[in-house]
Amino acid sequence: MAKPILLLINLQSKQGLLRFGEAVASFNDLGMQYIIGQVKEAEDFARCIRRYQERVSAVVIGGGDGTLNVAVDALVETGLPLGILPLGTANDLVRTLNLPRALPEACQVIAEGHRQFIDLGRVNGKYFFNVASCGLSINVTQELSGKLKKRWGVIAYAIAALRTIAVTRRFTAVIQVDDGAEMTRKSLQIAVGNGRYYGGGLTIAKDAAIDDQRLDLYSLEIPHWWHLFFLLPALRTGQFSDRIGIARWEGKQIKVRTHQPKRVNTDGEITTKTPALFELCPAALEVFVPLPAALSPPERSS
Repeated sequence: MAKPILLLINLQSKQGLLRFGEAVASFNDLGMQYIIGQVKEAEDFARCIRRYQERVSAVVIGGGDGTLNVAVDALVETGLPLGILPLGTANDLVRTLNLPRALPEACQVIAEGHRQFIDLGRVNGKYFFNVASCGLSINVTQELSGKLKKRWGVIAYAIAALRTIAVTRRFTAVIQVDDGAEMTRKSLQIAVGNGRYYGGGLTIAKDAAIDDQRLDLYSLEIPHWWHLFFLLPALRTGQFSDRIGIARWEGKQIKVRTHQPKRVNTDGEITTKTPALFELCPAALEVFVPLPAALSPPERSS
């Protein structure tokens, strides 16, 4: 008999609490065997994955990007494939993987069993799916209260950003991409992306994909106030330019130093600080995706 899946749903989230029964009913209808892990706090995700690793064939997590981030290290450690139920606010990894937003269809993807390897990023030893960043994003994370997300949903990200951007000051950072020369920049935010989407649908780079075996870095510098008019369209499309105050690079290993330690968040969770070593971890995790998988955008023209 095939091993069951391990079902972990964040019942602390509004969506997880309201739709837990729907998820269980969908898997029952699909004839899937499962073990429900007891999750009361963030640390329980990793504990359950390690506890049941020999008894299950895969881990299915219901929650948002922050919930997935607290589980990713244990997933890499155990080598178990990951299924995702879109029960968060932004669901940026769901967007990147082209997963269905409807819960029954997301369960169907897992039942079909098609999997694909994806890359992960890692900063100072902590894995991440979407993006790791310092600067403005830390202030946005602190402004982005649970109450704000429950009231406004994904729009809460834009509200939090508008509240903080006017009071955030640029900081000096020294950046080295792969073995290149060190660059000194004055930045509002430095972000290093592994996937395509982050922050409620912003795009890390116009041709980014979660299986392209590269990291994409941008420095949000905005030296003139009028650059702010171009900021949101650029962040939405991932089309960056020094002319509008956004510099970008790509590589497999990125080092960032700041004069004073700055906190770094991974997929919206504050987990480490500078100096920071960002590393690409190619094909590090298997995930359930629709068939046919379509993770990568069209090839770039030369």
